[in-house]
Amino acid sequence: MTTAQSDKIQALLPWHTVVWQRLVERFPNIGHGLLFYGKEGCGKQQFAEQFSQWLLCTDKQGMSACGHCASCRWIAAGTHPQLKRIAPDFDEKKQSYAAIKIDQIREMGDFVQQRVEGWRVVLIEHAEYLNIAASNALLKTLEEPGERVVIILVSDAMLKLPATIRSRVQQYALDRILSDQAQAYLAKQTIVGADDNAQNQTALIAQTQTTAIALSLAAEMPLKAEQILQTEWFRQRQSFVDAWIDLVNKKAYPMLFSTQWSKQLDFRELLVMLRYLIQDCIALKLQQSVKQTDLQLGKLEKFYSLQQLFAIYAQINKINGMLLQNVQTQLIFDELTVQLMNVDFT
Repeated sequence: MTTAQSDKIQALLPWHTVVWQRLVERFPNIGHGLLFYGKEGCGKQQFAEQFSQWLLCTDKQGMSACGHCASCRWIAAGTHPQLKRIAPDFDEKKQSYAAIKIDQIREMGDFVQQRVEGWRVVLIEHAEYLNIAASNALLKTLEEPGERVVIILVSDAMLKLPATIRSRVQQYALDRILSDQAQAYLAKQTIVGADDNAQNQTALIAQTQTTAIALSLAAEMPLKAEQILQTEWFRQRQSFVDAWIDLVNKKAYPMLFSTQWSKQLDFRELLVMLRYLIQDCIALKLQQSVKQTDLQLGKLEKFYSLQQLFAIYAQINKINGMLLQNVQTQLIFDELTVQLMNVDFT
């Protein structure tokens, strides 16, 4: 196996091992419909890709695909004739998915009825976006599958799938992750020097605290936490909070604040950061634990009543909905900045 081929076979995520073993042990009696589901950031799509490759591999190495057979090479090239992918279109501007339509499922019907040697795999990504007609068409295929066909559904929100479809597939949760597993994974991705140097030890402690905060923001999902750690908004949080406190204290130059931060961060990033900050301020008001323990949010939270915090949070959600249309984001952020500034010191 070449290095390039080896790199194509990603290591199995540690929290997926139990499900993987269960499926491999049951093979070839794994059922014709599988649903891999879990929260965003648990790696379910990666698992589905790995299992699809293993199913199609003609020289399986126990628990792993070989990486060198013709099937594995086709997988690596993205040209396997016996792997069909179905996914909703993604609108980059709106940052949202369209529905999976019936025509896409009808094409799958032709694929699964072909008479060929070996296994065939259909991989349906973001299956919760199936529209009603597509769901009904898929249901018929699940009821009368072809021979040696496996239909794999991947979903962030499995309860949005019709109950009739859920009842005809085997369901596997891939977001059952132990805290130690999540922390160990992130530690490997963001490792700093591990010697006895005091500076490195201090950096390691700070890194551990930072990854714990990212995990908390990511609902304990390691891959999402890894993405958060790489964002600019995550690194800018304290600077933003300091500028926000200064804005409220001085009650002056709100347009300067909004203009500066619009240049530093993408508007969607600003909204994500604001949502997390408001959530923690609300938690402080309710005397609950906060996620971003590295920030001095008490200085910010004291400016607002609980009602005001909920109003700001509602406005952020409203703005997110407005982004599906063509709107002037700078004007919207200007107005939101004024709302952040105009609070009572009571």
